[in-house]
Amino acid sequence: MIYRNLEECIIDLEKNGHLVRIHEEVDPHLEMAAIHMKVFEAGGPALLFENVKGSKFRAVSNLFGTVERSKFIFRQTWEAVQNVIALRSDPIQAFKNPFKHIGTGLAARKALPLKKSGSQPVAFQEINISDLPLIKHWQEDGGAFVTLPQVYSEDPDKPGIMNSNLGMYRIQLSGNDYELNKEIGVHYQIHRGIGIHQDKANKLGSPLKVSCFIGGPPAHTLSAVMPLPEGMSELTFAGLLSGRRFRYSYIDGFCISNDADFVITGEIHPGETKPEGPFGDHLGYYSLTHEFPVMRVHKVYARAGAIFPFTVVGRPPQEDTAFGELIHELTGDAIQQEIPGVKEVHAVDAAGVHPLLFAIGSERYTPYQQVKQPAELLTIANRILGTGQLSLAKFLFITAEENRALDTHHIEGFLTYILERINLHRDLHFYTNTTIDTLDYSGTGLNTGSKVIFAAVGEKKRELCKEVPPILNELQGFGNARLVMPGIVALQGSAFNNYTEAHREIQGLCDAIAATGPIPSCPMIILCDDSRFLSESNNNFLWATFTRSNPSHDIHGVNSYYENKHWACDNVIIDARVKPHQAPPLIPDPVVENNIERLFIKGASLGSVRLSK
Repeated sequence: MIYRNLEECIIDLEKNGHLVRIHEEVDPHLEMAAIHMKVFEAGGPALLFENVKGSKFRAVSNLFGTVERSKFIFRQTWEAVQNVIALRSDPIQAFKNPFKHIGTGLAARKALPLKKSGSQPVAFQEINISDLPLIKHWQEDGGAFVTLPQVYSEDPDKPGIMNSNLGMYRIQLSGNDYELNKEIGVHYQIHRGIGIHQDKANKLGSPLKVSCFIGGPPAHTLSAVMPLPEGMSELTFAGLLSGRRFRYSYIDGFCISNDADFVITGEIHPGETKPEGPFGDHLGYYSLTHEFPVMRVHKVYARAGAIFPFTVVGRPPQEDTAFGELIHELTGDAIQQEIPGVKEVHAVDAAGVHPLLFAIGSERYTPYQQVKQPAELLTIANRILGTGQLSLAKFLFITAEENRALDTHHIEGFLTYILERINLHRDLHFYTNTTIDTLDYSGTGLNTGSKVIFAAVGEKKRELCKEVPPILNELQGFGNARLVMPGIVALQGSAFNNYTEAHREIQGLCDAIAATGPIPSCPMIILCDDSRFLSESNNNFLWATFTRSNPSHDIHGVNSYYENKHWACDNVIIDARVKPHQAPPLIPDPVVENNIERLFIKGASLGSVRLSK
C-alpha cells in the first residue's frame, strides 16, 4: 500500500492486526518508553498512544519492531527498491539485461522530489516545542528527546534539495540549559553530512539552516538512516521506498516536508554549543553530557491530526536492531561491491553494533605450498576498519572463506572456528591511539581508544575446552570460573580500581597460569565482575565483554612478549570489568515498571498482548 502520511500507515497496520491503540492516559515521563520496551521484548504490535499526558498530540512506537512488520509496510515497493540499489552498486547489469530493468528505471524516475508551490502547507498549524509529547526515556536522561527525527540540511556551497543531507541525529527538546521553545540540541559528529554542511557554513561565517521532520510516511524515517550508494540522495530514496515522490516547500528559506507530521525549523550559528545529554544509548549505557551544537528555533509546525513517532534506545536488542536487519536486507551485497574480497561483514548487535565486527573474506595471497597465514585478510581488515560506520569498531574477528557453511550470524560457531585456528603468536594486530564510537566510554577519552584484529586461516590447530580447565578453578584471588562457549572461560575478579593495580593483578594471574604450563584448549579468558551473568547467555557475553574493554589497555596475555614490535601470547585475557571512567548502565525504574502493569491487566488496552515469546 502507498501511504501518503503516517495516519494511513497506522490505519493499515491496525486493520491487519499489527497495531494496538492505548486509550488510557500515559505519562511521557518514563512510562511510554517502559511500555514500548515491554511490548517490543515480547515481539508485540505497534502502539498508538491516544492519550498522552500533557499533550494534545498522539504518539506511535514500535512501527519497525519486527522485520516482518517493516516489510509489510513496504510490501509494494520493497522489490523495486532492492533492484535500484543493486543497479547503483553494479550498473553494468542494466546494460546486460536492459528489458529486465525497465521497471526499475521507471520506479527511480518516480522517486525524484516534488516541489510544491505556494506558502505554508494548508494542513499545517504553528505550535510550540512544549506542545509536543515530551518523552523522557530513562531516569538520568537530560530531558525529552526526539528519537526518530529526519534532520535536513543543505550544502551552503550548492544549496538545493539535491545537495541536501537527511540524517537521523538525536534532538534534545528540553532540559539542561536549553531555553524551552527557543532552543534545542542537535547531536552529531563532524564527519556526518550535516557536520560537513556546518563546517562549510562556519567558514562562510553564516548560520546553517536546519529543518527537523518528524513522522510522515514511514519510508521517510527509514531513509534518514540508510547507508546509500554514492550519488543517491536520501530524499530520492524516500520517494522510491514510499512509492510516492517526496513533497516539499520552502517557508522563510527553510525546507518543509509537506507530508511530515511535525517540522521544527531553526539555525545553528557558528561556535554556538550547549551541554547535551545524558541519554540512554544503543550500547546499553548512558552517553554522558557533552557540548554539541544548539539550534535556535525559528518555527514549529504540526499537521492536522499529527502523530509523534518515537522509539526507545537501550541495551540491544531494541527496535533499532530490526532497523539494522531491514537495512541489511535492502542493501544486500553492497559491502562486497565497496570492499573487494569481502564476503560478509556482521556488526554484532548484541555487542552494541559498533564495538564488534565478524567478517569473512578471501585469502589468495599465500601460495598453497607455504604455511597458510592471514595476508589478504589483513588488507581487507584495513579496508573494513576504514569504511564508514565500520570504522567505529574496536574488535574485528576475520577469517577466510574456506568453509562455505560458516556464518557470521552464528556467534558460537563463528568464534569457535576462529579460536580453533588462530595463532596467538602471529595473528593479533593492534591499532592504538585511534578513534572509536563517540558513545563508547571504554576508551581513553571521547572518540579515542584502540582496535584489534583477530585473524585466522588454515587448518584446525587445537581442540577447544568444553568444560573449565582445572587450573582456572584453583587461582588465588580469582574464582567462579564458568565456561562461556568452547575455548572461552569467564573468570571473576575483584572490582577494578585503576590500570596500575589492574595490570599488577592480571600479571599475577598470567604468571599463575604460566607456572602450570599454558592452556592451549582455552585461548580466551574473560576477566569480569560477575561470571554467572556473563556466561548465562551469548548476549550477556557479547555485551559485557566488548562494550567494557579497550583493546590496547584491556587485552593481556599469558607468556606475552614482543618480537619486532609485534605482541604475542599463549592465552588472551580480556579485562571486561566495569571501569570507573565508563558510563553507567541503563537500568529500568522498578516504580515505573510497576505503574505500567495497569495497562496489561485483563480489560486494559494491552491486556491481550502476550508478554512471553
